[in-house]
Amino acid sequence: MAGGRLLDLGAPKQRALLALLVSQAGRPVPADVIVEGLWAGSPPPSARTSLQAYVANLRRVLEPCRAPRTPAKVLRTSGRGYLLDRRVVEVDTQRFDERTTAGWRAMERGDTQRALAEFERGLALWRGPAYAEVADATLVAPEVARLEELRLSVVEGRCAALLDTGAHELAAAELEAFTKVHPLREYGCELLSLALYRGGRQADALAVLRTNQKRLAEELGIDPRPALQQLESRILNHAPALDWRPPPRGG
Repeated sequence: MAGGRLLDLGAPKQRALLALLVSQAGRPVPADVIVEGLWAGSPPPSARTSLQAYVANLRRVLEPCRAPRTPAKVLRTSGRGYLLDRRVVEVDTQRFDERTTAGWRAMERGDTQRALAEFERGLALWRGPAYAEVADATLVAPEVARLEELRLSVVEGRCAALLDTGAHELAAAELEAFTKVHPLREYGCELLSLALYRGGRQADALAVLRTNQKRLAEELGIDPRPALQQLESRILNHAPALDWRPPPRGG
């Protein structure tokens, strides 16, 4: 998007080139590495010529007002490769990182409403899998994995914030769906168990913990982390510390 309008990024390979450069924004990517990524290790003889054409096309799209024969500012040549200059473009992944950091900092200082807002703004940036067109490229795969893990942690963080605001039923509904897809994520199971308990569903809360314990043993050969074991004991004993209390007013 530029100037508030969606851009036509052209053919699939051309879009994949931009995705690859975005994943490495601020770092030069050698042309050889780009060719390897775009053609999955089997580039045709014309790959270099095609790459140059894709770069030229993207430069026209990204900087439509750039005067002829003037240096590109967004997609720059760097050594024997290309670089997407993050000083002059705003990348969604960077915005997501910033929202995530702001959300966790707000949680740490007890500002639950701010945390919830930051997490929701960050998650709203997602429109499908990260870098879908080049997700399997060797250069991009680590960034895809990092972003997916971060996204899952933000989903959990948002649900933790919902619990802190007293929205137990909403948190429980979202966590039930989340843990069905990601049953081995212990923090998600911990939050779901707490949400169910606070919603008056003690038996369901215990069932979540015990099912998680069984899965961890059968699939990974490990025990639940201490926090889950302690939570089970506290639920069984109706520990007052598990009850939700509204935050104090003022101050």
